[in-house]
Amino acid sequence: MQKKLLILSLFVLTFFTVFAQKKKFDVQGKAGARGIMPENTIEGMLKALDLGVTTLEMDAVISKDKQVVLSQEPYFNNEISLQPNGKPISLKDQKNFNIYKMDYEEVKKFDVGSKVHARFPGQMKFKAYKPLLSETIDAVEDYVKTHKTPKPVYNIETKTIKKGDNEFHPEPAEFVELIMEVVNQKKIAKRVIIESFDMRTLQYLHEKYPKIQTSLLIDEKEPFEDYIEKLGFKPTIYSPYSVLVGKGLVDRCHAMGIKIIPWTVNSLKEVNYFISLGVDGIITDYPNLMGQIKDK
Repeated sequence: MQKKLLILSLFVLTFFTVFAQKKKFDVQGKAGARGIMPENTIEGMLKALDLGVTTLEMDAVISKDKQVVLSQEPYFNNEISLQPNGKPISLKDQKNFNIYKMDYEEVKKFDVGSKVHARFPGQMKFKAYKPLLSETIDAVEDYVKTHKTPKPVYNIETKTIKKGDNEFHPEPAEFVELIMEVVNQKKIAKRVIIESFDMRTLQYLHEKYPKIQTSLLIDEKEPFEDYIEKLGFKPTIYSPYSVLVGKGLVDRCHAMGIKIIPWTVNSLKEVNYFISLGVDGIITDYPNLMGQIKDK
């Protein structure tokens, strides 16, 4: 009898240990669930929630009338966009469709959900628009309340381009203030991460809003310590391109008390590999992959 109780106790302990570990692992849906739904759309965000993501990763740009809009680029990318008249946008002309030079009412008229995406041919197709950050938050908060599911974290990337200040987006201080105005209005500051490749964004945020979590995005192979020195403070998360991540980098991040979450992890093999390295989460275009792991 005592032996059975011991075995049962060990089973219960193991179960809750595994559960806790899984709960801490942060599954971030890239632009919602970009592999299966149009990116940075409300529909994509809600689909990601259905698939069990813990964090909704999204991209923010600014319109001419200073609205915070979800978009991977500060212009209408030719891969996904159709003009209000239904005509496609060429690669050559895409930067002429500059969101920072359009009021939001004009931005909303473009269709970013109907065109077949060459890199994600399995995406569901329907007419969609680039939503405001504020309305996306409202839709998500209503959805989780109605479905009685856990409230997600919002990982918001400031999308800047080199030498793009005042041409494709405001300068970092104004960019951050516009996002934080929405965040504070919606009272979600405790569930927000601001991520960026642009260190200026994170430096301003850390100075003005030190309690907001930060994530440094990395896409080039330079020493981890050099990036942290350039940044000038320890971010909450170090988020490198997945091919740059090995066990040594994971250990160095953890030694400094920094989480590491690679992007973009899009296969079961990769997911299992990064879990084995001890990363704190992944950013993926296909959050449905995690369901396949759970079923194993």
